[in-house]
Amino acid sequence: MSENFTASSLTRRSFLRGSAVFAAAIGLSVVPAVAQQPQQEPKKEEPKQPKDPFADQEKDGDEKKLIDDEGREYRVCPQCGYNMYKQGRMWVCENCGYSYVE
Repeated sequence: MSENFTASSLTRRSFLRGSAVFAAAIGLSVVPAVAQQPQQEPKKEEPKQPKDPFADQEKDGDEKKLIDDEGREYRVCPQCGYNMYKQGRMWVCENCGYSYVE
């Protein structure tokens, strides 16, 4: 079965065969470029515990405690700068909802 690739004899099968050969040639040209890049091993880090941004304030004692107009202790939110109030063991920002456990 001889196939001449002219406009009249181009069939679906020959088109797909040619497309597959073209795709394979492109794929083989990309593989060496990817293979040359050195593989980087991910660094093994210990899981970090969330750090209390106000731990330094607690060590200094009562002299840095902030009290609002109603007499409640508050802290300044590191995200938005608004007031944070203590709810149980958790400090929660009134404005953005940022929170952390003390």
